Amino acid sequence: MKFRNPPVLLFILSVLSLSIPWTTAGTVSIDGFLQCLTKYPHPAHTIQESIYTPQNSSFQSVLVAHINNRRYSTAATPKPLAIIAAKNESHVQATVLCAKHHGLQIKIRSGGHDFEGLSYTSDVPFVILDMFNINSIDVNVADKSAWVHSGATLGEVYYAIGTKTNVYGFPAGICPTVGAGGHFSGGGYGVLMRKYGLSIDNIVDARLVTANGRILDRKSMGEDLFWAIRGGGGASFGVILSWKLKLVPVPPKVTVFNLTKTIEEGATDLVYKWQTLAPQLPKEVFLRAQPQVKNIDTKGNKTVGVSFIGHFLGTSDKVVALLNESFPELGLQRKDCYEVSWVESTVFWAESPIGTPIEILLSKPTEPETFYKGKSDYVKEPIPKHVFDSIWKKMIEIEHIWLDWNPYGGRMSEISESATPYPHRAGNLFFALYYSSWYDEGIEATNKYVSLTRELYDMMTPYVSKNPREAFQNYRDLDIGANQDNKTNFETATLYGRKYFKGNFDRLVRVKTMVDPLNFFKHKQSIPPL
Repeated sequence: MKFRNPPVLLFILSVLSLSIPWTTAGTVSIDGFLQCLTKYPHPAHTIQESIYTPQNSSFQSVLVAHINNRRYSTAATPKPLAIIAAKNESHVQATVLCAKHHGLQIKIRSGGHDFEGLSYTSDVPFVILDMFNINSIDVNVADKSAWVHSGATLGEVYYAIGTKTNVYGFPAGICPTVGAGGHFSGGGYGVLMRKYGLSIDNIVDARLVTANGRILDRKSMGEDLFWAIRGGGGASFGVILSWKLKLVPVPPKVTVFNLTKTIEEGATDLVYKWQTLAPQLPKEVFLRAQPQVKNIDTKGNKTVGVSFIGHFLGTSDKVVALLNESFPELGLQRKDCYEVSWVESTVFWAESPIGTPIEILLSKPTEPETFYKGKSDYVKEPIPKHVFDSIWKKMIEIEHIWLDWNPYGGRMSEISESATPYPHRAGNLFFALYYSSWYDEGIEATNKYVSLTRELYDMMTPYVSKNPREAFQNYRDLDIGANQDNKTNFETATLYGRKYFKGNFDRLVRVKTMVDPLNFFKHKQSIPPL
């Protein structure tokens, strides 16, 4: 690809002609990096106003604003030497080129929801490239598309679409504060996945900055790289600037409901049937099962309640009739259902009360709320009924935990394992998330809950996918294999790579070798070059 911006090319050549400054102690000099940034030609905003160092009064607030997990917001957490809150594409290019030249690792952060904090922590000298200012969204209803910049949140995406149209939507996650950049590059699943697949199955173009500072779109990057960034994790290949989404048709009104049954009310029998029924329902129905520990009384006695949370692309009368025929034990009634627009349904799934204005989708946290640990599994065979009793018992022991069980089938079973790097398609009954969260500070509390979560995960080993035990990259889990920040060992990468990507790992490695052979873009679970 040829550079269209001569000043950018001259800057790259000038960077390559410089020597790399190091302190006498052998550590990287942040001063040289910062000086390098100011020499880059920036057509709009000067980059100085986007740089935050620890000496800056706003550094801490900018740092924690996009940290979602308090486990990685402690005094012991490694801090960046600087945060570059880029405001345009030239800021991104300069950060990549200057960090590469001055021996600094960059961490690319859009929403900061990485479960293991890999988008904003490192054990080697690093800077954060924060994308939250690059968040514009251009919805084209006539073209049934939208260009979304990586710093936009899912809530902003849904709001932008929902204020333009009530007959189109987009399949993505339920948490409105998740950043589009990481969510889409890891797969992006949500309540429309049984009808339309994942986010990556509905992305038709993208723009990214390579390790050489070039900006590529789908045509100039080629189909191999475009394939890799849709589910293979963009942070291994470059900095995703924006995505072009293909909007999907939705009815003017959809139906949502949330019906909770406790163990005492027959939740075990319901879940046992749900696991084989939900994947066979029509594509328009998404019926999640969400077990969570609940208090029985004020004396500390606890039980497990399973919330059956539904989304139907149609009216309430139809879904009630459908489920009363196929799942009468659930007892769904018309009074349990709410008919709302698609964008209003995203507010419901974000756990806001029915009737909450959609502007709530634009809200953003200013600091992390809880400590948490997440793990994931794929279930391919029905779990024996007695196992659910063991799950409830373990959950009550852990106490601060909930599970998300998301049905597959429908469109997910029709898409080939190799169509995108995300391989978890046909043959799955449901996808499971184990999520423990707590407010207690200190390493003892963290070790306790992490250990208990691992125990539940280990207990599930006989009942989930095998060889490999599959995992979801967007629910990052360093337990399944992790490299050092400054070195990507191929054998170690194969451990987590096979679990996240199965046979697609080999193609991801080939693409990585082609576009980033020197492995500039790396983290503890990145794709290695050959």
